[in-house]
Amino acid sequence: QVQLVESGGGSVQAGGSLRLSCTASGDVDSIYCMGWFRQVEGKEREGVAAWDTGSTAYADSVKGRFTISRDNAKNTLYLQMTSLKAEDTGMYFCAADAALVCGPQYVLQATVAGMDYWGKGTLVTISS
Repeated sequence: QVQLVESGGGSVQAGGSLRLSCTASGDVDSIYCMGWFRQVEGKEREGVAAWDTGSTAYADSVKGRFTISRDNAKNTLYLQMTSLKAEDTGMYFCAADAALVCGPQYVLQATVAGMDYWGKGTLVTISS
């Protein structure tokens, strides 16, 4: 089992930056890919950034503004968000998968059922 805990959410003005963190614990060696997802009330959860060893992928809406990275020594996944827009507002969730065949493109399109582990989320609010 893997436990994921997100942090770093908050309220910022449009144009600002935030860095989200997701710390993993438990059987972290079983993780092959991870990602950040965003959910707005009334809409489905969508993948915004994904990572596996050696590659990353991003949703078109965040390309050039968000950067996903992982510090293996700290078992922590990060999402650096810059040039934030009002439409970036939402609950951000970290997820991980233990499937050998998972990859960034799989993660970006994954549903809630498609990822093995989820954090509880951290709220990001962007004011215009």
